[in-house]
Amino acid sequence: MTPSAVTTDSLTAALDGLVDRVPGAELAVVLSPDGLLLGRSRNLSDHLAEQLSSLVSGLYALGQATARVCATGALRQVIVQMSRAFVFVATTRGGAILTVRMGGDADVGDMAYEVALFAAQAERALPVYLEPARTGTGGDSGAHHWRP
Repeated sequence: MTPSAVTTDSLTAALDGLVDRVPGAELAVVLSPDGLLLGRSRNLSDHLAEQLSSLVSGLYALGQATARVCATGALRQVIVQMSRAFVFVATTRGGAILTVRMGGDADVGDMAYEVALFAAQAERALPVYLEPARTGTGGDSGAHHWRP
């Protein structure tokens, strides 16, 4: 059996580094495209990690659907602003989903930059997910694209 290229320790260390490096960052998780928890930063309980996985899966699906309907390119980030926190959801080149929660008084620009940077560099610590092949041979896909 071939050992996995991704270790929980290396992913945890990468997520901890992100949380430690960015002022206001509180926690981080990484999911597979189908919502399975791949890794999380320290001090994040199993229960909260599972809740975030479910929540982020829904946000990601909504973002993907929006990108398809608006026909304006691939989904890169979803940002949720609450009264005392932000949640950043970003896709990696390999298909994994990074989520970071930060306090409401943190610098949003710094976090958006760091999330994008981490997502772009994550292929070293994450597996690559391939999209299923499309089986259609043409015709109407059923999607109606919004164009301004």
